[in-house]
Amino acid sequence: MPAMDLGALLDKLESGDQERVQKSLAEYNQENSQCFFFSAEQREERKKLGELVINFLNRDLQPSCQMACLETIRILSRDKHALSPFIGRSAVQTLAQYAGLDYSEEMEMPCIPDGESAVEALKGLCNIIYNSVEAQEVAKDLRLVCGLARRLKLYNETRSSHESKFFDLRLLFLLTALSVDMRRQLAQELRGVSLLTDALESTLALKWSDIYEVVTDRLAPPLGKEETERVMEILKALFNITFDISRREVDEEEAALYRHLAAILRHCLLRQSDGEDRTEEFHGHTVNLLVNLPLMCLDVLLTPKVEQGSVEYMGMNMDTVEVLLLFLDRRLDRGHKLRETLTPVLNLLTESSRVHRETRKFLRAKVLPPLRDVKNRPEVGNTLRNKLVRLMTHVDTDVKHCAAEFLFVLCKENVSRFVKYTGYGNAAGLLAARGLLAGGRGEGRYSEDEDTDTEEYREAKANINPVTGRVEEKQPNPMDGMTEEQKEYEAMKLVNMFDKLSREQIIQPMGVTSDGKLGPLDETAQKMLQRQESSDLESDSD
Repeated sequence: MPAMDLGALLDKLESGDQERVQKSLAEYNQENSQCFFFSAEQREERKKLGELVINFLNRDLQPSCQMACLETIRILSRDKHALSPFIGRSAVQTLAQYAGLDYSEEMEMPCIPDGESAVEALKGLCNIIYNSVEAQEVAKDLRLVCGLARRLKLYNETRSSHESKFFDLRLLFLLTALSVDMRRQLAQELRGVSLLTDALESTLALKWSDIYEVVTDRLAPPLGKEETERVMEILKALFNITFDISRREVDEEEAALYRHLAAILRHCLLRQSDGEDRTEEFHGHTVNLLVNLPLMCLDVLLTPKVEQGSVEYMGMNMDTVEVLLLFLDRRLDRGHKLRETLTPVLNLLTESSRVHRETRKFLRAKVLPPLRDVKNRPEVGNTLRNKLVRLMTHVDTDVKHCAAEFLFVLCKENVSRFVKYTGYGNAAGLLAARGLLAGGRGEGRYSEDEDTDTEEYREAKANINPVTGRVEEKQPNPMDGMTEEQKEYEAMKLVNMFDKLSREQIIQPMGVTSDGKLGPLDETAQKMLQRQESSDLESDSD
């Protein structure tokens, strides 16, 4: 932060002259408008400046002086180490009043913010709430969420500016992200899902062709920048308050609400925004929210009629699934923050495939087409299968599990088919976790159909190494030319090496137990011996 003479500025503010204060603060604000990082130098002076400005706002001020004070608070509130003047009940309430969010049960109509000063107050509140746990508690006590919810009810009817609506939504997102109590209050007491869904529908200016089908014009111009920004804040707030929905039972009324929301989210996935990066972000928030919704409500993604230009499969409209697959492919290519960017869409596609047969068969045709390439390892190449198999050995456990689970479900949880497409080495992690190292299939229920092998695969099948998943060049036998004594000597040397490594606990030999999981080799061998003895006893008794 520029080391300007804060002492002289404090003297001018203490004089109390509005014109002088306004002029001095305007100069300070202009000089520091782009300052986002603060040193410890002059921290105490900044705190003193904050105290004077917030107290000044309680006086009867000219609009220009109000605006200068609020701008100064917005700048100072970026410094989380100098927030003490702004986190008390009185200070937060003052800013809430300027923002039009001062809530009381007696108020029949919410206060609609007017002009730039309300937007500045909202910006300051966003900074303060984000940076201070104490301010979050004060906001809960002042019921700021209730004030925002009241204003949200009039979202369609007000002619507030984009900035005013945007920072209302940004503040609502922050409050529900940072406070479990306010999240629960908005979701339950204030019927937040319905409120925010209405705001989403209004922002997108939707038209409906059926109860759960939005009219989506593929030739319509991209969604504007301002509309996209507001939509993303609504999606983020909805994500916060629907976080636990998929873990509990929903009644018919709730299911109808979530189907209505899912239909809107389908429309979001099919819309473009102003620029590729913004569209990617817009679709990312849409996918995150879809993951929260009950699986039974995602059937509306497939219900729209097949029209000219639609992606059709088995008589179903697969436009949404196609978009999700392309979205997944782009994020795989970017390879950035894979846990945050990939796991939501992978989980969504996995669970949708588990419950919707048509979705699974469509995705399998795209991701795991009949196997022809038997010369390269499954993880080598640029197809979707190759990219996903590479993730199965990723260092991040969540990423590794999500990729493996997706492919496993596409294989209808059939172990031999899974190994065929991924190689035993890549598949071992999931199979060990599921107790399927000895073969078999998972617990999912799927229709029976044949796995049609290509001619290339049938010809090469006998020569495919199941661990690497490809045809391997035959290697010369290192024991060729050795006498029996030499072979025995080399074998014993190898046994002794393993024994030494095991005794020194450098390695622990493992084996597959009867339930298909890995276990220490000595325990595995002991159990096998016990089973054999038991079997022998039964034979003797017969």
